[in-house]
Amino acid sequence: MKNVLIVDDSSAIRTLIRSIVEDIGEVNVFEASTGFEALKTLPTQRIDLALIDINMPDINGLELTNFIKSSEQYRHIPVIIITTESSDEDRKKGLGLGAQAYITKPFKYDELQEIIKENLGL
Repeated sequence: MKNVLIVDDSSAIRTLIRSIVEDIGEVNVFEASTGFEALKTLPTQRIDLALIDINMPDINGLELTNFIKSSEQYRHIPVIIITTESSDEDRKKGLGLGAQAYITKPFKYDELQEIIKENLGL
């Protein structure tokens, strides 16, 4: 079983992404509505992939990505940023922090699922 962490302050988006991930099968999904909740989840679960929104209260997605990728304990976790922020500057910043992919909303179900599978090694 693979463990996927979805971090987005929108419950509707978390539900949508959860259904895309669960359709893959053999995957456990954990959710966090803020970056701070995600930070509390990381030490309690073995996370194999993090799907992170940028615009969130308290700790934003870029700060969370930076924490994960600069941490010895978590840097192995692939990060996919899923956001409404579509500027080249934001994309470069996210990928520059170490994210494996930068997806803008609205996204295509099949494309997102394929990127998730690739990053889970499925």
